[in-house]
Amino acid sequence: MTSTALRATTRRSSDLSKHSAEVFAEAEDHPVTVTRRDGEALVLMSQREAENRNRMLQFAAQLIGVAVDEDGPLAERMSKAFPWMLALSPEERATCAQDLIDAARASFSTGQPHLVLAELTSWTETATAIAAGLGQGEPEWLDDDMVVERP
Repeated sequence: MTSTALRATTRRSSDLSKHSAEVFAEAEDHPVTVTRRDGEALVLMSQREAENRNRMLQFAAQLIGVAVDEDGPLAERMSKAFPWMLALSPEERATCAQDLIDAARASFSTGQPHLVLAELTSWTETATAIAAGLGQGEPEWLDDDMVVERP
């Protein structure tokens, strides 16, 4: 899920028609600006890149909602916007909230959606695992002298 928003290439529209495979390969790696004589420049990018940018903007909109809500501590406000956080302990919620804010600031300032999306996915999956009961029981240890043969 890597985004290379800071890496950009500019190509002429004639390059797109003459060397389309090369331009498409570049666009799979990073956005490519296609200049045109008869109109505004266009940006060619992968669908994954566009979806990551949209997901980052949706997350930004949710964070703005959290920021303008002044009722309660940050972790509590974020739990309203992201109910899956309620599966976490209060201490984990506070850590999660700060981790997401830090990752969001890094993403927004560098134009790299994958930073916040990876953090968001990691915490969401952690909360999902906790809600499913994983990690709640004591592990069952095997005897040290137990020999298991390889198949």
